[in-house]
Amino acid sequence: MFYSKSRPQHAARSNAAQGQQNEKPKVPELEEFLTKRDYLGAIALLSFRRHANRNDVKNLEWLAYCYFHYGEHDKALAIYKELLTHDDPDPMYYVYSAACHYYMGMYKEAEDIAQQGPKCPLQTRILFHSAQRQGNDDKLMAYHGQLTDSIEDQLTLASIHYQRSHFQEATDIYKRLLLEHRDYLALNVYVALCYCKLDYYDVSLEILGVYLNAFQDSAIAVNLKACNHFRMYNGKAAEAELKTLAELSGGQHLDHDLIRHNLVVFRGGENALQVGGHGGVPGRGERAAGGWAWWCSGAGRTRCRWVGMVVFRGGENALQVLPPLGDIPPEARLNLVIHHLRHHEIGEAYGLIKDMEPSTPPEFILKAVVHAMLGQAKGDPEHLKKAQQYYQLVGASASECDTIPGRQCMASCFFLLKQFEDVLVFLSSIKTYFLNDDDFNWNMGIAKAATGKYKEAEETLLQIQNDKYRNEYCYLSWLARCYIMNGKSRMAWDLYLRLETNDESYQLLQLIANDCYKMGAFYFACKAFDVLERLDPAPEYLEGKKGAACGAFQMIVAAKEPKDTLRDIVTLLRGNNSADQCEPIVAVMRKWAKNNGVKL
Repeated sequence: MFYSKSRPQHAARSNAAQGQQNEKPKVPELEEFLTKRDYLGAIALLSFRRHANRNDVKNLEWLAYCYFHYGEHDKALAIYKELLTHDDPDPMYYVYSAACHYYMGMYKEAEDIAQQGPKCPLQTRILFHSAQRQGNDDKLMAYHGQLTDSIEDQLTLASIHYQRSHFQEATDIYKRLLLEHRDYLALNVYVALCYCKLDYYDVSLEILGVYLNAFQDSAIAVNLKACNHFRMYNGKAAEAELKTLAELSGGQHLDHDLIRHNLVVFRGGENALQVGGHGGVPGRGERAAGGWAWWCSGAGRTRCRWVGMVVFRGGENALQVLPPLGDIPPEARLNLVIHHLRHHEIGEAYGLIKDMEPSTPPEFILKAVVHAMLGQAKGDPEHLKKAQQYYQLVGASASECDTIPGRQCMASCFFLLKQFEDVLVFLSSIKTYFLNDDDFNWNMGIAKAATGKYKEAEETLLQIQNDKYRNEYCYLSWLARCYIMNGKSRMAWDLYLRLETNDESYQLLQLIANDCYKMGAFYFACKAFDVLERLDPAPEYLEGKKGAACGAFQMIVAAKEPKDTLRDIVTLLRGNNSADQCEPIVAVMRKWAKNNGVKL
C-alpha cells in the first residue's frame, strides 16, 4: 500500500511556495508494513523488489513470511520450495514448508516434511498438532512430553486442549499466561473463546471487550462477539455486529470463509446447536427446545423442524457457501447436514455424517438426530438405538451433564426409551431458560400428556404461538386428547371440524371416537363413529356408534346430558344403511321420549 501523492499548492494562493520543490512521496519501509500488520502492502513492496532481483534470498524469505501470515499458504509454500532449490538452503525451510502444509489441511505431508528439518521447538509444535489432527494419541503424548514452559509451547498446548474440547484446561493456561504477559492483548481473545465454548457468553463478552477497545476492526474478535450475541439473543443481533465490522473494514472481511459461514448461520434464528427430541410413540411427537428439532407424527412418518446450531433464512445461500467450505471451519459440515435435515433430505444428511467419528458434543448430538430421524423414517430400531446411545453419551458425560444441552440430550434419550416421567425431570430442570419457547413447550406438553398430566399438558400446549406448529396434526391430536381427558370434548370436536378431509382428519376422528367413548363423552363419540362409518362401513364402527348412542341415552335419562341431544342421536342411528340394525335401540329411545315429552 503506497501513500498517495500530496497535492501541490497553487501559486496564486501562496507565493511562499514558489521556488520550493515538491517532495517526492515516501515509499514505506517493510518494517512499517509489518508493524501495522499490513501484509498485503508488504507483499506488494516485496513483490516489486523481487522483480529487480529474483535471487535475493532475504526478500524471498520475507515474502513467504507475509504470504503465510496473510493466509495464502499455498503461495508461501511455493516460495519455500523455490528457496530449497538454491545452493546450500537453510534446512529450516523444511519446517516452514511443513507449517504451510499444516494450514492447508495436509497433515500427513506436514509431518513428513517437518521431520526433514532440524530438531527445534517449532518442529515439535508442528508434529504435535499434526498428531492431533491425525488422531494419533501415541505420538501426541510423545510430543507433549517434549514441550517446554516457553510461551509458544504453552500456547500450543492450550490450542490442543481447545481442539479436544478441554476448554477449562485451555482457559487455565491462557489465564496464567495473561497474568504473566498483560500486554499480550490477543490472549484475551483466546480466553473469551474458551468462555464462549463453556457457555459463559456474558463473561466472554466482558473479556473480549479489552481486545476490541484496542483493535475494534479485528475480524476474529468481532466475529466472536457476534457469536456470543447469537447465543445470548438471536441471529439479527449477531448479524448487526458483522455489519459493523463491514463498515469498519470497508467490507473486505466479509469474503472470509468463517464470516461467510457464520452469516449463513446467523440469518436463521435463535438458540443454535441444541438438542432434538423424539417420542417414538405412534401419534406422538416432540420438538427440541430451540435447536435441532424433529418429531414423529404417526408410525413410519417423520418430519423435522428447525429453530434458529443452526437454521437458515429459508436456506439462503446455504448450498453456495457451505459445501465449498468442507470442514473449515469444522462447523461447516455440521451446518450443511442441518440444512439437509431442515429440507427433509435425510439421505443426504446421513451421507455426510455416516463416516464421521464424533468427538465433540455437537457432533454426537447431530449424529443422534440423524440416526433418530432415519430410524423413524425407515422403522429401523438399530438407528433408533444408536440415536439413544449418542444422546446418552452426551447427557451422561461429566462435562455436559449439568449443561442445558446435556439435559436436553437426556430428555431426548428418555423420549426414545418412552420413559416420559424421566423426560419431565430433565425438562423441568431447564424450564426457566425457555420461557415462551414454542419448541420447549411442545416437548414439555407432550411429555406431560404422555404421563397423564392432561390439565398441565393442555395449558402448556396452548402456550405455543407458532401458527405452523398449531396447524400440525401432531399438535392437534395431542391437544384433542387433552381436551377430552379434561372434560372438554366439544372443543376436541371443533378441532376436527377445522380440518380438511384427508388421512390426518381420519386419524383424528378415530382418536376422538375412542377417547370420548373411554371418558364417557358418548354424544361426541357417537358423532365421531357415525362419520367413521360413513367413510368406512366397518362393523367395529357400527358397534362403536351403537354403544356410544346407548351410553349417551343413559346420560340423558340420568339428566347428565340435555334432552335435546336425543334428537341428534336418533338421527345419527337412522342416517346410514345400517338403520335397520339400529332400529331396536331407536324404538326404546322413541318410547322414552314420548313418555317424557321430548320431541323427536
